[in-house]
Amino acid sequence: MAIITLPYRYLERLAGTDRQTIIDRVPMIGADIERIEEDHVDVEFFPNRPDLYSPEGVARAMRGFLGIEEGLPNYTVRPSGITFSVDPNLADIRPFLGSAVIRNVALDEEGIESLMALQEALHWAVGRGRGKVAIGVHDLDTVKPPFRYVASPRNRSFVPLDFEREMTMEEMLADHPKGRDYAHLVENFDKFPLIVDAENRVLSFPPIINGELTRVTAATKNILLDCTGTDRKAVMTAVNIICTALAEAGATIETVTVEGEEMPTLAPAERVVSVGECSRLLGLPLTAEEMSRLLRRMRFDAEPDGASRVRILVPCYRSDILHDWDIFEDVAIAYGIENFDAALPATSTVAQEHPISAITGAVRSVMTGLGYLEAIPFTLSNDRVLYANMQREPAPGTLRLLHPISEEQTVVRTDLLPLLMEMLQANKHRELPQRLFAVGDVVVDCITSQKAAAVSIHPAADFSEAYAAADVLCRELSLPYTVTESADPAFLDGRRGDIVVNGKIVGVFGEVHPAVLGAFDLEHSVAAFALDLTAVPGYPALPDTPSPGGR
Repeated sequence: MAIITLPYRYLERLAGTDRQTIIDRVPMIGADIERIEEDHVDVEFFPNRPDLYSPEGVARAMRGFLGIEEGLPNYTVRPSGITFSVDPNLADIRPFLGSAVIRNVALDEEGIESLMALQEALHWAVGRGRGKVAIGVHDLDTVKPPFRYVASPRNRSFVPLDFEREMTMEEMLADHPKGRDYAHLVENFDKFPLIVDAENRVLSFPPIINGELTRVTAATKNILLDCTGTDRKAVMTAVNIICTALAEAGATIETVTVEGEEMPTLAPAERVVSVGECSRLLGLPLTAEEMSRLLRRMRFDAEPDGASRVRILVPCYRSDILHDWDIFEDVAIAYGIENFDAALPATSTVAQEHPISAITGAVRSVMTGLGYLEAIPFTLSNDRVLYANMQREPAPGTLRLLHPISEEQTVVRTDLLPLLMEMLQANKHRELPQRLFAVGDVVVDCITSQKAAAVSIHPAADFSEAYAAADVLCRELSLPYTVTESADPAFLDGRRGDIVVNGKIVGVFGEVHPAVLGAFDLEHSVAAFALDLTAVPGYPALPDTPSPGGR
């Protein structure tokens, strides 16, 4: 979760109340106070509320919650006349661009730090480490519109932020701290994303680094905002949050025309919600008028739509509103969590840990003790990863999606080991050794069971390492086993073994075959093992027949 620094003087001015009231009440809107200092308070907010990742956003919410200023915030947007073109060659690299012009900003050093902190918090919460969204903030007065977002040759050079000399973009990936951190997002493309002005000067190399040319300083009065990414909704969420935060501080928002589209509009979304459903869920006898009043305190526009419904306008920065229940949660917050009556349930039960949870928990304990990090692979995969890359034949009971929307996600996973190999491929730019394990559900013949798998990659990874890890896990799970020579084509002949329990093969270990390493574009040896946890003593019996629904 994001920890936000809130300076008292700035926050008091924006919120219209004193610091003690803010400290007392801010936890009620969904925050934990981390530290109270002489001149600021550090507050931790949940990932679902990125609009609260700045003093401006917190002040806006507090004004409503405290009844100082209720209802939908009003943001005026006017055209800037500035245009942005997007190169079609970016379609498979980083296709989406959002932009805005923000004028009349008043930034001191504290304000710049706050803006940069918001930018980085959004990179984490909305951008998923800049993969979905990367944000650039530029001094507009140092460049000349119109602007272009292009796919550039990798040898294009400019002076990156915090450097004094020109570097090629390839050099930045190797030598610039941000380049090393985020190289994996672009290094496999023939061309790199680049933002340039009318004179072909570089503003930014997203998602890596801005140019020194457009550095924002205390003298900056007008800002050009760019948000690039692979998810349009996430891109526009970031644009809306930054624009409205700076508007709260007194800035003026202007639109930019991106490929004919004016953005941002900062327009609210309309919803109609049920008073009865909200009352039932919260256990409160609400009327439409009462519900509307509570929602206005949470900065919605809300009016009764008859006796049983409320029509609301959702602010553009509230990206967390995905379902009516998200709105009902805000009703509960405005009502006051402390005002709900506590009641013991009418019945009670004696609980115990499920056997499967006990077994998977034991696997996690053992593997972390061996120095492995837990990975959580996707449940959906494809034949290439599960079978072709592993030199294995498709499992007869593979559960296939009837209408997959992506070639990468066409089947439900039947094994965890191939997915760990895929993770090693995604992390090949990281330092070695890497040791990963996974434990979780697999589905074969419409029957769900649990497996475990582990991989270790480094130049000296070998059969002995795989055997040692598998042996420790089996012994700690009280699983008596024998080892026989394996014929699994995913492993190297003569350096592989099957784990056998009661005459049945329940696992495999050894050195991964060089052809498999090549299929996953790995350059070092991998020691690995996989284990079917249904063989572990105490595992519940599986059903004799598959679930209805077929394959």
